[in-house]
Amino acid sequence: MKTTIAAVTIAASLALFAGCGGESETASTPAASTPQVDNAMLARAKGKAIFKKTCVACHGENGEGIEGLGKDWTTSDFIANSSDDELVEFLKVGRTIDDPMSAGEAAMPPKGGDPTLTDDDLRNVVAFMRTLNG
Repeated sequence: MKTTIAAVTIAASLALFAGCGGESETASTPAASTPQVDNAMLARAKGKAIFKKTCVACHGENGEGIEGLGKDWTTSDFIANSSDDELVEFLKVGRTIDDPMSAGEAAMPPKGGDPTLTDDDLRNVVAFMRTLNG
């Protein structure tokens, strides 16, 4: 009888210890507790950061435009009717002051005046522009 109780106790202990081993692996998996961020969300966030340092001076805090300096992005047919690739190409070149589509008193320099911006940076700005133009 003592042998049977001892065997059952040992078997139960082994089962308990075996079951405990899997918990730490699951608990340490970062994906289980980390919120997921999709690529589009990340692109918009990066674009907003670039907007805040490069575009805001002429296009306003919320893209509403500043009279005589920058167009209103929130109601822009140009943004709404252009593809992302067309907008990236536009941002690369900018707009001269004598362009009929110019806001009037200031040219839009290529890349908003920041020559260090990459094509990926400009794509991110376009992704953010889309959130303002609805």
